[in-house]
Amino acid sequence: MASPATRHSTRPTGGSRGVDGAPAEVRGPLDGLSYDLAGPPALIRVAADHLRRLGALPRHGDARTGAGADGPTGAGTGRGAGEDAGTEAGEIALDGAGPGRVTTRTVWGAVGSGIEDEATAQAATGVMGVHGRRHGAPRGLGVDYLATATGVLTVQGLLAALVGRARGGGAHHVATAVDRAGLLTVSQYLAAAGADEPEAVELAPGGPPFRSADGVVFELETLDPGAWAAFWRALDAPAEAIRAGWRPFQFRYATACAPLPPALHEATLTHTMRRIAQAAAVADAEVCPLRTLVERAQEDEGGGPDPWSLRPLRGGGAPSLSLRTAPGLPLDGLTVLEAGRRIQAPLAAHLLGLLGARVIRVEPPGGDPLRGMPPACSGVSARWLALNRGKEAVEIDIKAPADRRRLRELAADADVFLHNWAPGKAAELELDAEHLAAANPSLVYAYTGGWADRIDDAPMGTDFMVQARTGVGEAVHPAGEPPVPSLMTLLDVLGGLHGTEAVLAGLLLRERSGGRGVRVDSSLLGAADTLLAPALRRARQGLDPRPPAGFRHPLRTADGWIAPSDASAAAAATHDLRGLCTEEALHRLRSHGLTATTVTTDLPALRHDPRLSGPIGRDAHGALAVPDPWSFA
Repeated sequence: MASPATRHSTRPTGGSRGVDGAPAEVRGPLDGLSYDLAGPPALIRVAADHLRRLGALPRHGDARTGAGADGPTGAGTGRGAGEDAGTEAGEIALDGAGPGRVTTRTVWGAVGSGIEDEATAQAATGVMGVHGRRHGAPRGLGVDYLATATGVLTVQGLLAALVGRARGGGAHHVATAVDRAGLLTVSQYLAAAGADEPEAVELAPGGPPFRSADGVVFELETLDPGAWAAFWRALDAPAEAIRAGWRPFQFRYATACAPLPPALHEATLTHTMRRIAQAAAVADAEVCPLRTLVERAQEDEGGGPDPWSLRPLRGGGAPSLSLRTAPGLPLDGLTVLEAGRRIQAPLAAHLLGLLGARVIRVEPPGGDPLRGMPPACSGVSARWLALNRGKEAVEIDIKAPADRRRLRELAADADVFLHNWAPGKAAELELDAEHLAAANPSLVYAYTGGWADRIDDAPMGTDFMVQARTGVGEAVHPAGEPPVPSLMTLLDVLGGLHGTEAVLAGLLLRERSGGRGVRVDSSLLGAADTLLAPALRRARQGLDPRPPAGFRHPLRTADGWIAPSDASAAAAATHDLRGLCTEEALHRLRSHGLTATTVTTDLPALRHDPRLSGPIGRDAHGALAVPDPWSFA
């Protein structure tokens, strides 16, 4: 979860040097570089858009050539339904006078795995199973969530390779796979499912949003049990339902479901939205009516804002630390100081660690309380390990002047400082970018927030509130179904990926500007913008932004579920498979030339799933750990 971030100019200016040391005027990290791309639109759309926003130019034609898909694969996008299917890879070649040529190759999954598009990737990696928990059965996301995440990971790989090249490394090629991106998005749920002990709460259908007496569907958010109780008491909810509802509501971020007492839903149905909003204000809770995609498109500023911002810090800069070490991994020798909570910032730092950085995690006295969140592996929260394994830790009380001085000293020796504190807190503590740059002019100061200061009436900047406010709740479900934000932490994870991307862009810009520090900001709103771009474009064109009824609904078999590819879905739905075991059902569809794969509902079984392109192992505590999302050569 996150809080709002400050908005800055997205295109830095100022004198600089190119990656090869030659004088240059660099406004974006990729200024002066150009790229070629080829492959299925779903695999290259996001990467092409982000490369353009970072300053690179397409070598041939428009920056979005081949990447202009207007909706989920097969969802009436104006092209053949099977156009994105198959094993065709997405390929990008980026080059310039300084770094030379760096290439990427992105695939859906291993050859012969049956993972060949968004639907089959969601099915195989457990995404359908996790997203479907609140519904009581697997469901596919109506947006191309994994292809979007993979596009961001692809750009991360390119930026990391360029940073490594600038520092004396030799990576020329980056490989990514959609199935590995899928495993990353479910890594916390996977780790918890494979822990030494069972979940602390029931995994059962249910959860927000709620509906008012006048028909307004709304999301509720509070992190305080006292505010939770006060809100429901004001609506005359039964005391026992209030007590029973807090724990599943609190754990919904961890479990992707929230079996709330029906009395809570019944309580909101007896009050108008105006009365509900008044109760929330008095209780210090927050409510947010669900917006439609059309409403979001109308306020979307033309769909133009970048999903992150980069701004050079004041001062002349200094040679960056470990600048010319020849690394094994791109960020070997660099240090990241992370003061993150929950998912977004810790995930961003985790990925920087996978790229070779030393990550030092700033925790409050006594350590991060989420270390003890059940279920545990060897006494440590499995979910916490999924985001924080391998990090060093230092305990600092940021409210104490002596400890703040210690934090500044640590930042003086770091390359990156990354946090997701509440808005205004860093400035209040004199730990904002300008304060830390005084001690370290070459610091990349990174903030992962909620709203990027772009929406005036924005509620609390948490995953489900941003989903509600931006129309994600409508986009993830097909036409004919009520809009419901997914209880899978879609934006926290995608926001974390954007945070890593922003830090890498900042590091590259630092290398290209003679060691001058950079502030980078990313947000959950930026993640929503990236995810919803095709749907919002369709809404602005007056087209239906949602996928058709029944889209990505798996088919029931006698002993499980199967998911057809998007191209095969319509034909597969004409077959009655309920009396067949899963293997027989798959054989029947395949004998008719249709593609489908088994839906993973037992997450620990992924460890031995032959469909996956990379192995799932166990860390030093015994927690399940997913493979790295990229490889370098």
